[in-house]
Amino acid sequence: MIEKLFTRIANYVAHLAGLPSTFAVCFLIIVAWGASGPMFGFSDTWQLIINTGTTIVTFLMVFLIQNTQNRDGAAIQAKLDELIRVSKAKNSFIGIEHLTESEVQEIREKCERAAKRHDRQVAGVAVKKADAQKPGSKTHAA
Repeated sequence: MIEKLFTRIANYVAHLAGLPSTFAVCFLIIVAWGASGPMFGFSDTWQLIINTGTTIVTFLMVFLIQNTQNRDGAAIQAKLDELIRVSKAKNSFIGIEHLTESEVQEIREKCERAAKRHDRQVAGVAVKKADAQKPGSKTHAA
């Protein structure tokens, strides 16, 4: 129950934080604070108000944004895993997000090498096909 409540609050706050109107309100608060500086003689208390306020908001937003990103990442990963599971892709890729950084890097390098081999094969076939379609080629004349 607490987790669901936190999730709802985190989603709502993350949504609000991303709105242009939220940015505008925050910008206006900073402008008002800056404009009030001469009235308060740019005192230490005047500076402390904005420093404390922004620190508290930043501190709380870090956790809310991280929570939202964690859930989004897990949901995307689950969707990708399902696509892998139902396709001709290798099921061994499911769950690789739990491997170490070096293990994931090794898998990425293997995939890149395989993709380059495939690209060379496709390019070779395309060249042969283009050569075959040229006027005067043996296969084109037949």
